[in-house]
Amino acid sequence: MRFGLVLLCALMSGPAIAAPCGGDFGDFVQAMKAEALAQGQTQTDIDAFFEGASVDAKVLKADRSQGVFRKTFVDFSKALISKSRLNKGMALAREWDNVFDRAATDYGVPRGILLAFWAFETDFGAVQGEFNTRNALVTLAQDCRRPELFQPQVFAAIALTGQGIFDPARSTGAWAGEIGMVQMLPKDILEQGVDGDGDGAISLKTSAPDALLSAAKKLQSLGWQAGAPWLQEIVVPNGLDWSMTGLETQLSVAEWAAMGVKARGADLPDGALMASILLPQGRKGPTFMAYPNFKVLFEWNKSFVYVTTASYFATRLEGAGVYDAGAPDASLSSDQMMALQEKLAALGYDVGKIDGILGAATRAAVQKEQARLGLPADAWPTEALLDGL
Repeated sequence: MRFGLVLLCALMSGPAIAAPCGGDFGDFVQAMKAEALAQGQTQTDIDAFFEGASVDAKVLKADRSQGVFRKTFVDFSKALISKSRLNKGMALAREWDNVFDRAATDYGVPRGILLAFWAFETDFGAVQGEFNTRNALVTLAQDCRRPELFQPQVFAAIALTGQGIFDPARSTGAWAGEIGMVQMLPKDILEQGVDGDGDGAISLKTSAPDALLSAAKKLQSLGWQAGAPWLQEIVVPNGLDWSMTGLETQLSVAEWAAMGVKARGADLPDGALMASILLPQGRKGPTFMAYPNFKVLFEWNKSFVYVTTASYFATRLEGAGVYDAGAPDASLSSDQMMALQEKLAALGYDVGKIDGILGAATRAAVQKEQARLGLPADAWPTEALLDGL
């Protein structure tokens, strides 16, 4: 299963766009060609890349439709994590044992994390996407929603074309321009691509070593800390101050332990390590300790529910047990969530797009309003909160 652009990878805060968004596509292409030439790309590579380029309406439709992220963590994780997928991951861990050892040694990234993204991005390489990557990139680069993110990807793809890594007419991938088994964007391949199998070429579509080691190098570049945990299921005392939960609050593991927080079925790590308490569905649902490495994953994918599920699946692949789902309060409907976001925006909170998706910004606003209204401030929106607003 592919989740498209929520995977904005380490797309840096981009510079001003090189070509005007919207308008005539031909004019846009000419402006992009001029900018590519000014950046030092060869005219041959530029012409080869843009020959036959066109807008893909299906890409725009996919970009506007990401309703899967409206699912709760429990529903989302149950949909993505099956016994067969877990068994497949463990089998691949054995098959590519030496590659995963290299990833851990060279880049400090554990196999569970790489397996989780490999599984969720492309079902271990089985579903890599059939969109023409060049057309997907130019479509999103011209579209006015995020041109500053995609225009640099076009220039990177031109460079890959010149290196013989990218075929503009034939290269395919996800609707948002990601390529290969772990779905990386051209700029990431250009900067972080690894020839893992030693054949002299980088192919994230056909080579598992190339894909896995490139992903590991990318995560290292984003700040992944070698040998450190990322997520762990915990048990918290009933009297915990719920307003202290959430990714915005960090305390040392020792400080959390002093409040009665314990690991479920294991031990907590070094007491000096900083951590946050994560309640994906509020105080009555699953409960986790999130460590600094967890936040690094948001540089790979911006979706809260996706990152939390991938992180949890990685712990399962590393031997952790099934989480305690608890009995969380009912979730709001999509319409109710949008109404809540509108109310929060009217109060001055930046919740991003009014899309019915409970992302990190909406969670933070929810928690603040729960505290103001005297409700348990666990960042899980309920009808009581909606009514109170």
